[in-house]
This record gives sequence, structure tokens and C-alpha cells, in this order.
Amino acid sequence: MGNRGMEDLIPLVNKLQDAFSSIGQSCNLDLPQIAVVGGQSAGKSSVLENFVGRDFLPRGSGIVTRRPLILQLVNNKAEYAEFLHCKGRKFVDFDEVRAEIEAETDRITGSNKGISPVPINLRVYSPNVLNLTLIDLPGMTKVAVGDQPVDIEHQIRDMLLQFITKESCLILAVTPANSDLANSDALKISKEVDPQGLRTIGVITKLDLMDEGTDARDILENKLLPLRRGYIGVVNRSQKDIDGKKDIRAALAAERKFFLSHPGYRHLAERMGTPHLQKTLNQQLTNHIRDTLPGLRNDPTRKTKALLQMVQQFGVDFEKRIEGSGDQVDTVELSGGARINRIFHERFPFELVKIVFDEKELRREISHAIKNVHGVRTGLFTPDLAFEAIVKKQIVKLKEPCLKCIDLVIQELINTVRQCTNKLGSYPRLREETERIVTTYVREREGKTKDQVLLLIDIELSYINTNHEDFIGFANAQQRNTHVNKKRAIPNQVIRKGWLTINISIMKGGSKEYWFILTAESFSWYKDEEEKEKKYMLPLDNLKLRDVEKGFMSTKHIFAIFNTEQRNVYKDLRQIELACDSQEDVDSWKASFLRAGVYPEKDQVDNEEAGPVDTFSMDPQLERQVETIRNLVDSYIGIVNKTIRDLMPKTIMHLMINSAKDFIHSELLAYLYSSGDQNSLMEESADQAQRRDEMLRMYHALKEALHIIGDITTTTVSCPVPPPVNDGWIQSEPSPTPQRKPASAAALPPSRPPAVRGPTPGPPMNPTPAFGAPPIPSRPGPPVNAFSTNAQDPFSAPPQIPSRPARIPPGVPSRRPPGAPHRPTIIRPAEPSLLD
Repeated sequence: MGNRGMEDLIPLVNKLQDAFSSIGQSCNLDLPQIAVVGGQSAGKSSVLENFVGRDFLPRGSGIVTRRPLILQLVNNKAEYAEFLHCKGRKFVDFDEVRAEIEAETDRITGSNKGISPVPINLRVYSPNVLNLTLIDLPGMTKVAVGDQPVDIEHQIRDMLLQFITKESCLILAVTPANSDLANSDALKISKEVDPQGLRTIGVITKLDLMDEGTDARDILENKLLPLRRGYIGVVNRSQKDIDGKKDIRAALAAERKFFLSHPGYRHLAERMGTPHLQKTLNQQLTNHIRDTLPGLRNDPTRKTKALLQMVQQFGVDFEKRIEGSGDQVDTVELSGGARINRIFHERFPFELVKIVFDEKELRREISHAIKNVHGVRTGLFTPDLAFEAIVKKQIVKLKEPCLKCIDLVIQELINTVRQCTNKLGSYPRLREETERIVTTYVREREGKTKDQVLLLIDIELSYINTNHEDFIGFANAQQRNTHVNKKRAIPNQVIRKGWLTINISIMKGGSKEYWFILTAESFSWYKDEEEKEKKYMLPLDNLKLRDVEKGFMSTKHIFAIFNTEQRNVYKDLRQIELACDSQEDVDSWKASFLRAGVYPEKDQVDNEEAGPVDTFSMDPQLERQVETIRNLVDSYIGIVNKTIRDLMPKTIMHLMINSAKDFIHSELLAYLYSSGDQNSLMEESADQAQRRDEMLRMYHALKEALHIIGDITTTTVSCPVPPPVNDGWIQSEPSPTPQRKPASAAALPPSRPPAVRGPTPGPPMNPTPAFGAPPIPSRPGPPVNAFSTNAQDPFSAPPQIPSRPARIPPGVPSRRPPGAPHRPTIIRPAEPSLLD
């Protein structure tokens, strides 16, 4: 019976489990327990039933266990079962236990094969069990069946991880012997949370179903995939045995015989089988509880533990948002790392191109540089100094887009920090301090990153490497045409597809949405994405981009395409305005146009006073020199741009993003501790405290309501619902003379109107044959008005009716004799009435 001196530890843990489960919550303390994991149809249910010696678990195809079942086995002389949700009821018939598990499962999860993490607590008392606490979990599956949720695999996995991740949880990994152990779902998930195998106990089922001539000897001897706690083999009943109601005791005897007679397992027989597994689990769980309980007692306060967990979760969330994650992917908008990636590879290259290609101003600067280098002389050769001066001036211009790129990344990092601290909303002080500390650190790294980027540009300025392998040199520059230098993508290559809106005035047909295709040579649009009905195709030659301000009432972001030769682009339009839903889409489309060789227009305004009138009145020799240096500058700046585009993301990642991740994981907690005591950090918000008070008030109110409802008994007097009204006796026109009464109605008072027709529910009475109505009180007098809404309860004190004419429905003749006195009507409790 395991460690007899420690047997009371397991019932102690069972009581703690019950205390948490009674409020519909899983236990927050890391109480020692054994969780049973495995794939569907691995034999988990059969193993648990063998422990109990009874058939009590639901069976069937597909997912059967859909809620965690906390099974508490208690050694006891009498045999029965109890559910925590059915307090006071003892189940002696274990078929009823199965039915109750199925009903309780459906009550929470419904009948659509969904799952729920709310546990079912079942305690089984029996002389045939050892004290054990096990948690039966849903079997792992790959594919949703029927109307199961499509993410059923992830839901089950998350539920399992909630239990087996805790260091205090022993893992009973059940794997069938007739499948490859390397593909075991149970061992795979156990390895993730227990890589050293310190908490995992292997159980091999279905040993009797292996192919003839094969055995699991290497597995059971712990040689194939070793576990610190080893493997134990069991033989469960087959489906035929279960359907045939084969007794579990007989099955255990057959299991014992199997191990003793099998040549591969004979030497292991004393360490195999369900009884040995039960004894081993009892001993190991008892030892585990003994080792864990002092840690629970000496555990830091809940606030300290919560603080540690929240900081760790914040670090995990931040890293997932930056690096990307396969779980809980945002399908609505880009965030975190995805937005930073767009800044690196779309926004930043576009800003670089906008600076470089200012053709008119660049040629003017080259002309001035050549003339100033020659001075009073007329130069015969193209001067190197002019080339170097122009190149350095262009390189200096790279500082602005580089610093702007860092600012954009900083903003995304701060937004990401704020999004990750949303989970700390219940603790406003902790959220505020976490956001402040991390944001301050990011700002500190911003300065170092900008210094490093400026240093990179200064390094480029320090030496102009005209011996670079990609540099064209003077010989090639003199023969090269400017337009040839423009790099286009592969002809007919599709660069981008997507929806855009063409903004056209209402007079010309209004704005319309089309499906656009951008290739290396043309820009086309179609009616829809089927691309069957082409509306127009625009060649890319001489096209450029232009920014357009968003209209006052417009919600879309706009950019335009125009022809540099002042030609109409589409019909009679000099430019096409294209609208997107967001600025990000505009930037992305601009980056795609850059790949196709369509560059942005320069915003600089020509200033006639900026240079002498003869700036472009150059002689042929000066024009050739300007063209040569222009080609050289274009070639060298392309090399510098390529280097900067490559180094900028690397520098930002190293100095800012990766450094921030390391800071959050290693230093954030220390900064939080130093910023104030943990009690002040873990102070709840007013809203959270108010919600807790409301929940407590609701709890006490519901408890009182249940107490009141429990006092209601079946002896409480109730009033039956009145029968439907039969108005067939109402005359369409009033008659001046009273109707002739039947002889049997002579005992009725002359002033009483006819009663409601039809049988009346309640105690049997003697209805009159004329109307079939309830009997009339024997005392003469005017009746209670059956149509009055102010009729009194017959069980209340006798009411006094005012002496005013009774209200009679229209069209009903009054049967009160002329001059009859109006007397009050008194209904005594002992007498029946029309309201009874």
C-alpha cells in the first residue's frame, strides 16, 4: 500500500482540490497530482477503470473525454462514488456514474463535441483501490470531426499544457504498443514540458495486440527512449471484452497470466501490470507530495508570484509580437514585427529614392562644381574633385531618411510595449511602471542607435572607394546614357496585384474600384480579380509618382501617376489619382512602383534666382563632363544606398530591438523591485476591486436566494389559472325584458348575471345544469362582478364593495329588479366563491 506513514497526504490534497473545484475553478496552487495524457484510443480510460475495478467511464468513437476528470481514489471498506456537484448523493451503480459524467459534460460543453477546462470531480471509495489522485484529460487529436471547432487540436493542447506544465504535476504518458513510440503524442508533449523526464511515467498499453514475432521488450526495459521513472506495461480488455461485460477482476487475472507466460516479458512480470502500476503511482505521488508541500508552505506571497508570472508573460508577448508567432495571429491589421519589417523594406527604400533622383538640381550642382574646380582655367578633363564633392553632398542627404527610419521603428516598439501591457490592466501601478521602465530603456537605445547610424554615414564620407567592383569608372561613364542606368525588373514580371480606387469627378463618371496589375512594363486595370474584362493598359515609360493631399471629407489616402512629358495619362486626364484605405497601402504601392522603375516627383520648386541665367547654357565639352560625372555619381550612390539599406535593419535590430528583448527578460524584474515595494505595485484598480465586491454581493445574494427557494414546499397553496372566457351568452342587442329562466335556475338570485360557461379547475362542486358554472353562495345578494379588474383575493379579509352600480359588459341586460337596494357583498373564507 505504498508509504503507509504518508497515506494521509493524498486525502489532504483531495480536500484542497475539492475546495477549488466547488467554485468552478481549477486549483491555482500547484498541488501535486498525476495527469493522464495520450492520444485518442490509446487506452487511458481502460487504465483508469482497471484502477477502480469498475466500468464507469464514457466510451465511444472520437473524442469522449471532453472535460478534465479529477478522479480521487480512496481506500475504504464500502464501495461507492460521489460527485462534487452532487453533494450528499452516493452512487452505488457505476452505470449511473457513467451517465452522470456524460450529463455533466454536456451541461457545460453542449453536444457538439466541444471541450471545456472546467473539471469534474469524482471520488471513488473502494476496498480495491489505493489512495490516488489522477486527472483524466481529453485525448489529443489532429482533425476536427463533425461540428467540432476547427481549432480543436489547439484547444486540447492548451488544456493539457495548463496541467502538465506545473512542476508539481506527474505525467502519466499512455502510449499503445502497436504504434511507433517515436510518434507518441503523449511522450512528445511530455518532452516539451519535462525535457529531463523527471516527472514522466510511461505506460505501454495494447501489448497483446502487437504483430506476431514482435515485442516491446526494449521499451519496457527503458532502453529505447529512456525515462527517469521508466515504463510499465499493462494489458487492458479488448472492445469485445468490454461489449461482453467481461469482469475487470477476470481481466486483471488474464493480464497477470499474459506477462508470466510471454517469453519476452516473463522476466519483467513482477514490474508489469495494473496492480504494480497502481502501487507505483501511489508511492511516487506520495513522495512527490511530501517533497512539494514544504515548497507550497514556504512559497512567496501570491502577489510576488503573480508579479513574477506577469513580467514573464509580458516578455513572452513582446517577443512574439516582434519575432512572430503561429498562435493567436492577428488577421485584422499588421502589428509589431510585421510593421517594422514594412518600415525596413518598403518605407525606408522609398525615402532613399526620393532623395537621390532630383535630376535638374543635381545637374546644376555638377555644373557649378566643375566650373569652381577649374577656376579661371578652361579644363580639358573631367575633374575628380567635382565628382567627390557631389558624391559627399548626396551621401550627407542620407542622414535624414536614416534617422526618420529609426523614429518610425521607435514608435512601433513603444506601441508594441503598450499593447503587451494591456494584460496588466487589473494592476494600473504595475502597468504604468512596466511601460515607463521599458519605454525609458528604448529611448536610451534610440540615442545609441542614431549615433551608430550617423557613424556609418561618416564612414562612407571618409573615403570614396572608386575601386569598388560595382563602380562603372570613367571609361564606362562617358559612354553610358542616363536612361540605360535605370534598372527595371524582368519584362512581363508581375510585381503587384490588388484593388485600388480611381478618383474621377462626378461629372466624368465618379470614382470606381478596379483590380490593378503592375508589371515591369505596364500598369493595367480590370473590372474584377477574374481579369477577364480589361479596362485599360498604361505603359510605364515617362511615368512618375506624386503625392496628393487627402480631401476634407475623404477617408481614403491618395497618390497620383502622371507623365513627365505633360501628356494625358488616361483619356483626357493629365494624371490618375489612386486611392487606398490606409497610408500603409499607399507606401506599399509606391515601393512596388519603385521596383518597376517608376520614381516619385521632386517637391522642390525651381527658383530662378538660385543660379545665373547661363547655368544650362553650356558648351558641348561641359555638357559631356556633366553627363560623365552624373553617371559616376549615380553609380556610386547606388552602391552606398545598397550598403545603407542592408546595414540599417541590422543596426536597429542589434542595438535596439534585440537589446530591448534582453532587457525585458533579464533586468525588468529587478527594475520593478527597485521602483517600489511589491504590495504597491500589485494594488488593484478601482474597477477591479469594484468587480470583486459586486461578485461577492452577487454570491451572497444567490446563496440567500437558494436558501429561500429551498424552503418552498409542495404544501404551499396556489391559485389555479382561470378557464377561458365563454362569451356565447352575450346578446348582440339588449332585450327590454328579462330572459325566461329554466326551472332549475329558480334558486338563483334574480339579480345575478350568468356565470362563465365551461368547467372550472379546482375542487369538485355541484354545477347548475343551466350554465355549468360554479355554485353560488347560498346567501342571497348581488354577485361579485366577474369582469371587474379590482376583484379581491378570496383568501384575504372580506372586502366592502362600494354601493355604486355594478359595471356590466355592454350589451348585457341588467337583471336587477327595478328599485332593488344596493347591498355590500361579503365573501367569507369558509364559503366558495366565483374566484375559487
